[in-house]
Amino acid sequence: MLAFMKLTELLLPEFDLEMSKTLKSLERVPDDKLDWKPHGKSATMRWLAGHLANIPSWASMTIEKDSIDIAPPGEPPQRPAEPESRQAILDTFAANVAAARAAIAAASDEHLMQPWTLLQGGKTVFTMPKFAVLRGFVMNHIIHHRAQLGVYLRLNDIPVPALYGPSADEAGM
Repeated sequence: MLAFMKLTELLLPEFDLEMSKTLKSLERVPDDKLDWKPHGKSATMRWLAGHLANIPSWASMTIEKDSIDIAPPGEPPQRPAEPESRQAILDTFAANVAAARAAIAAASDEHLMQPWTLLQGGKTVFTMPKFAVLRGFVMNHIIHHRAQLGVYLRLNDIPVPALYGPSADEAGM
């Protein structure tokens, strides 16, 4: 008889690993550089770090709801408040990771295979199984923005943490 792993058993180790790597990056964000940005078209470090701190909350929303409209018709777009300090970033991240992990751990395979839809202005952007949203829209999204933060850190001479292997700053780690 072939034994199959539950989807949560596949997701949680990856989630834990990516969240620990993101924490290592967020811990490097200096309070005195929160308003720094590399270019006029770029986001500030405050916005980027705050975005990274909030992305894990998308996991909870994905599991708890069947859709979300990021710009509901007739309402202003949903935007979280920008953090005032590195500690606020870390606190937000910790709370969102804990809630996300609990939501993922409690989800059944059947629930994770249900469709989830992202809407903007009432129009569908995409629909995917919740499992795919957790991997692509949550974890891959956080990896993407974490890499951006690494560039911000580098351009400010802040040591970039070793994540998938050594960094130029932590070659021996």
